[in-house]
Amino acid sequence: MKKENFKRILYDLTITIGLLALTTGLTFVLFFHVSDNSANTALLYLIGITTIAYCTNGYLFGTFASVCGVFCINYIFTHPYFSIDFSSPDYPTVFICMQTLFLAASTAASYIRQQAKVLSAREKQLMEAEKEKLRANLLRAVSHDLRTPLTSIMGASASLEENWENYETRERLELIHNIHDDADWLLNMVENILSVTRIQTKDSRLNLSIEVLDEVVAESVTRLKKRFPDAEIEVTVPVEIILFPMDAKLIEQVLINLMENALTHAHSEQPIQLIVENKPDDIYFRVIDYGIGLNEAHLDHIFDGTYPETVSSDVHKGMGIGLSICHSIITAHRGTISAKNHENGAEFLFILPKPKEGPYA
Repeated sequence: MKKENFKRILYDLTITIGLLALTTGLTFVLFFHVSDNSANTALLYLIGITTIAYCTNGYLFGTFASVCGVFCINYIFTHPYFSIDFSSPDYPTVFICMQTLFLAASTAASYIRQQAKVLSAREKQLMEAEKEKLRANLLRAVSHDLRTPLTSIMGASASLEENWENYETRERLELIHNIHDDADWLLNMVENILSVTRIQTKDSRLNLSIEVLDEVVAESVTRLKKRFPDAEIEVTVPVEIILFPMDAKLIEQVLINLMENALTHAHSEQPIQLIVENKPDDIYFRVIDYGIGLNEAHLDHIFDGTYPETVSSDVHKGMGIGLSICHSIITAHRGTISAKNHENGAEFLFILPKPKEGPYA
């Protein structure tokens, strides 16, 4: 700890001396070779002292720099040059005013730095709290959603083991098919959990790259149809080619989760609609079904993986954890996701904001 404090003090002292020397050098060139206006001298030192106060820790080095600045102005840039002279009757007033100005600027800069640190620490705490909340929600979703298929697999396999001879071939195949379906669903959920875990770890970041939006949408539909060959999905995308920065695999996972939920839970009487809209500042993704709709009482908690205890696990198998993961992925992309009912079913909408500037701003 003492070693770290010594390094920090040495760093701050180096910054202070270096910036004071730089400020004095620039002021010397300006004063003796360009213009000997004393106001310019004071302004340059004011900038240098403010910079020192902002770049160092605490108030000590800024205060030290302000005192040094006043004496440098007196010694180098006040007639008679290169000598300390307190004989002028106006000097005490000038000295006090300059010292007060430099100290005020130094204190303000140090305060801004301290506040920036406090805000940064609070932001980190909020991020950690959000992560803990997400972990808790995912844990609840996992316990809610994985219990049913695991119980089904254990029951079907035990039944086959104990009563193999008593089942007809058709019944055996049906039980094996159910085991396969539940195992496939569990595998998909594990992939979901791994996806959201990757974006939560401290050492990992979104794998952002410029993607062609049409290709991402097409790949998500193709992957979904491998699991649901008979799925009817109507896709509408803008006619223009849209290049957009995103983690393509994660956005595909969101689209797959939303479409799978619509296919599995909505009992839609018409094909599922996947609509992509190119807005001036955002990209809109809509997944619309024409089925039984969403329970209005559950809309407030639909993305945090929690459902009332009265809701059967069979009814919402996969919805809790799937939608929690969608929310996590979209939030990591700085977007928003929402759900609502329409006259003939339900609609899920997520919005990805376009970068304001830079490659991925």
